[in-house]
Amino acid sequence: MARAWGLSVVMLGCGVVVAAGEFAGGRSGAGVLLLVVFVLLAGVNSPLVFPRSVGALEARERSASDGRPVVYWRPGCTYCLRLRLRLGRSARQLHWVDIWRDPAGAAAVRAANDGNETVPTVVVAGRPHTNPDPAWVRAQLSDPR
Repeated sequence: MARAWGLSVVMLGCGVVVAAGEFAGGRSGAGVLLLVVFVLLAGVNSPLVFPRSVGALEARERSASDGRPVVYWRPGCTYCLRLRLRLGRSARQLHWVDIWRDPAGAAAVRAANDGNETVPTVVVAGRPHTNPDPAWVRAQLSDPR
């Protein structure tokens, strides 16, 4: 759990330090602006932006029963964030697995990517797709199998 929040905590800490420096220098407007920017960056890179993660085993079982794709992701991944934001509300229809929280999910990603933990890896009908186009993923949601 701590690993998933690590990047957000570091960004928030950096924001506080930078803003404190601005406040100490008498530039309160710049301090507030920088603090807001760092808080937003921390929030965007936190697990809060993504739908609730499930374990890899549970995601595979759910996907087998409902046919929806499984997305393996990790906090701080810009490609995962791009996928999540471009999917919009459709993202809640997918089964999300945080590989930093689930060792089985990390193992599944390494098996699909020649030993690398390359995310996002989207599994559709048992076939992995590394960093697919968000429009393609959205199309998989409407494609009856």
